[in-house]
Amino acid sequence: MDISTYFKHLEKPTGRVEAILDTDTYNEIDDQFALAYLLRSQDKVDLKAIYAAPFLNIKSTSAADGMEKSYDEILKLLDFMKIEYTDVYKGSAAFLSNEKEPVLSGAAADLVKRVKNRSADDPLYIVAIGAITNIASALLIDPTIKDKIIVIWLGGHAFHWHNNREFNLFQDIAAARVVFASGCPLILFPCMGVVDHLATTGPELDFWLKGKNELCDYLVKITEEEAKLYYTSEAWSRSIWDVAAAAWLAGPDNGIYSRLEHRPVPQYDDRYSIDKEAPLIRYVYGISRDIIFEDLFNKLAE
Repeated sequence: MDISTYFKHLEKPTGRVEAILDTDTYNEIDDQFALAYLLRSQDKVDLKAIYAAPFLNIKSTSAADGMEKSYDEILKLLDFMKIEYTDVYKGSAAFLSNEKEPVLSGAAADLVKRVKNRSADDPLYIVAIGAITNIASALLIDPTIKDKIIVIWLGGHAFHWHNNREFNLFQDIAAARVVFASGCPLILFPCMGVVDHLATTGPELDFWLKGKNELCDYLVKITEEEAKLYYTSEAWSRSIWDVAAAAWLAGPDNGIYSRLEHRPVPQYDDRYSIDKEAPLIRYVYGISRDIIFEDLFNKLAE
């Protein structure tokens, strides 16, 4: 890929693009919002496939169980939206054991196949909002795909944050290192310090979404249920993190503030180092929650 094409790929697209979504959908409730946002933005995004990503926390007994539950949740959301969608793939049943061996899965195989005949002038966008195991595995299977994809990843924390122990990252640091080291065009959405500003509340959700349609009622329900599980205050707010990454493609032209930065290197001690010799990345440093939420809520309520 020539340098001018590379830097073009780091810009927010202005027209309709083809994309896939890689999501640990059952992990929290923000993935559901992000998936619905992309599907309700057909004028900007042609969503070609959805991949279920692995996760491990109190909602799963293993990475494989988390992936399977995410796969089922994707189908459930599509049913709520009354969308017949066949290109949903199960992802990795485990995290990477090292930085050399891929975890074989339907998702990784589909990505390699899907971009095989593309070119750097016709890249596929990847919106990744979980552990990035599936994408890393595809890159390990076929490293040449790096020039045919643009990765939008929500992971890690802001460069100024006191540590880098973020869920999507620390679950599979090896996978993040593979993706970052590949040299693929990368748009990085940090969590704490940036996209945590994308927070909403129960009353706001009730005003914008409750009673609008079956999808909206489901999103309000699962958000309120999670609030009761994790928050003790009645005046709770909830960051809908993953919507930020989707907004790079689905959202308005303004509302996301970014700059070019040297490519970070995720380390195993919950820190970043910086590789000043590697290709630059697009680093998102600010989010306008009002601009993005207005667009999101209007589309969900259609």
